[in-house]
Amino acid sequence: MFRRCVPALPIIAIAALSACSPAVDGSRPTEPVASTPSAQSTAGSARGKAKLGSFGVDLAGLDRSVKAGNDFNAFAGGTWMKEQKIPSDRSRWGVFDMLREESDANVRTILEETAKTKGAKGTNAQKVTDFYAAYLDTAAIDQKGLAPAKPALDAIAAAKTLDDVVKLMARPDLPTNGPIHADVDLDEKDPDRYVVVVGHSGLGLPEREFYLNKDKQFEEIRTKYVAHVTKLLTMAGDKNAAADARAILALETKIAEQHWPIADRRERDKTYNPRTLAELQKEAGGFPWKTFLEAQGYAGESKFVVTEVTAIPKLAKLFAATPVATWKPYLTYHFLRASSDVLPTTFDAEVFDFAGRTLNGQPEQRERWKRGVAAVNGALGEAVGELYVAKHFQPRAKAAMDVLVENLRKGYAARIDAVDWMTPDTKKVAHEKLASFRPKIGYPSKWKSYATLDVVAGDAFGNAQRAAVWGHEYMRAKLGTPTDKDEWFMSPQTVNAYYNPVFNEIVFPAAILQPPFFDPDADPAVNYGAIGGVIGHEMGHGFDDQGAKSDAKGVLRTWWKDADVEAFKKRTDALADQYSAFEPLPGIKVNGRLTLGENIGDVGGLTVAHRAYQLSLGGKPAESIDGYTGDQRFFFGWAQVWRTLIRDQALRNQVMTDPHSPAMYRVNGVVRNLDAWYSAFDVKEGDALYLAPEKRVRIW
Repeated sequence: MFRRCVPALPIIAIAALSACSPAVDGSRPTEPVASTPSAQSTAGSARGKAKLGSFGVDLAGLDRSVKAGNDFNAFAGGTWMKEQKIPSDRSRWGVFDMLREESDANVRTILEETAKTKGAKGTNAQKVTDFYAAYLDTAAIDQKGLAPAKPALDAIAAAKTLDDVVKLMARPDLPTNGPIHADVDLDEKDPDRYVVVVGHSGLGLPEREFYLNKDKQFEEIRTKYVAHVTKLLTMAGDKNAAADARAILALETKIAEQHWPIADRRERDKTYNPRTLAELQKEAGGFPWKTFLEAQGYAGESKFVVTEVTAIPKLAKLFAATPVATWKPYLTYHFLRASSDVLPTTFDAEVFDFAGRTLNGQPEQRERWKRGVAAVNGALGEAVGELYVAKHFQPRAKAAMDVLVENLRKGYAARIDAVDWMTPDTKKVAHEKLASFRPKIGYPSKWKSYATLDVVAGDAFGNAQRAAVWGHEYMRAKLGTPTDKDEWFMSPQTVNAYYNPVFNEIVFPAAILQPPFFDPDADPAVNYGAIGGVIGHEMGHGFDDQGAKSDAKGVLRTWWKDADVEAFKKRTDALADQYSAFEPLPGIKVNGRLTLGENIGDVGGLTVAHRAYQLSLGGKPAESIDGYTGDQRFFFGWAQVWRTLIRDQALRNQVMTDPHSPAMYRVNGVVRNLDAWYSAFDVKEGDALYLAPEKRVRIW
């Protein structure tokens, strides 16, 4: 809907949302791994009834007609995938989506129950329930028509100069778009301060390739995009809608031509380019920087960080060369599209028809209540989260996670000691970074205050506008203040996890701490493979090709020896090549460079999780459960969380825009690099996933 209101650049999440042999030199950490009911690995541990199967894995979902070595993803979940169907209001369906549905349903119940006794005006209870109720009242939204949007539409229509245009692009209450954007974020070279980050933007299609690729499918998308823009502008009263729509596509194509390829935008050292206002004006003249920054409250800043530094001057020139008569319908379209869910149903339906059906292959729009939950989570996430945690978070889950995180930390320490490609000096700093990892589990230690956000009953459009302004002001007010290292960038009810390299922290919201990711009553091998793999993945981001560019204090700097960089690059290049060979759809291959960080996180994370699991056994062999070895149960735990069905259109979009590999490769692409998987499932040369030992990528 409206502009985001939390930092985005540093956050590396597990989703768009890794076993190996013993250490090379046999080394083990001198400190033993803790053993608790959730960390022991015997069949006789004091556990309750696992939610899935007898030990935490849905064995009925396996497809034993598939050989594990040919397609482990299908072997471990093929029957489940055959029996499941993607709901008509979804573009994909997997474990993450199922848990998100459950989280949404829980939030809905909380909101409905809270509404019965919501309390006085100004309380969080009043705000979340009135926001939600107004969003659900589509009859009232339809009755108002475009009246709530008229001031914004009139402001766009009244624009006469490029200064007027840039002021509109800068307004937080007016969700338009533009070739250049600015946001407050963390300073990657000074973790104690916030900075204004300037980057490129301006597209209506998912990524630059949607404009530049000459393949028939993308030509068809562009044709449908013009038709969609025409229709939306016509609905708003534009008499020249068809011509304006064509002009918008032409303008966005020119913008796309200047955008950096998406894989290049991952390079954190290349996207950190400090500039003063005078330098911005000199390098990218033609763009009214002072007007733009003043409109957002940023003009008093002495430092800005430019991301796509070579693109910004070209986009500034393009901005100046584009007439106001083209910018006005461009702004109108993007405003209508971004605001459509709080505008009359006809606008909402038209935007879904293109964004949902055409781009993602989703047959039906999600029920209004589900979208309402998403809207209130976006606007008042921690106000809802506080209610969610009180009802759904179990303290024993946090206690068990504390143990698992520390066991993974020890597992990582063992792997750092064991690798033969890293020099002693760099290992020393790597250990310092590992020791300084700060885990956050469940929910924030302090909750955000929404005291200055006014939520009005029955005013869906106004509530969305005020939430966008509040979010902008919340971040703007941080400028000049020390960074808040207790802040969370996901709400507790989010089914996900993330690593923040600037704070060197790993964060696990409450909603992911449930089966199949984590079950205190499941076999520990399964937990190590599932949530342990997730923990290892997030820790692994601290040592992936981008996270490793920050030191133990979160400072973006070079701390590796040249020899280490060269040895690391040799391994990561090999992993990128492996994934670039995957072709989930005809003619569309995985971008091994774009997905490299996530793939390193998966391979390294599962390797470390397996090492931690081994250490938790205390030198004793794992007992068999239902005929399955500990290592088999471990790998089932990992594969189970990635069971996913996805529509072709959504899969295409993911491959082209998402740094995460498709789910099937987060299983098959990972396990084939881990020696323990080969022995666990008797994988031999000739099996489809088999890699010769020298071809297996071993980073950690």
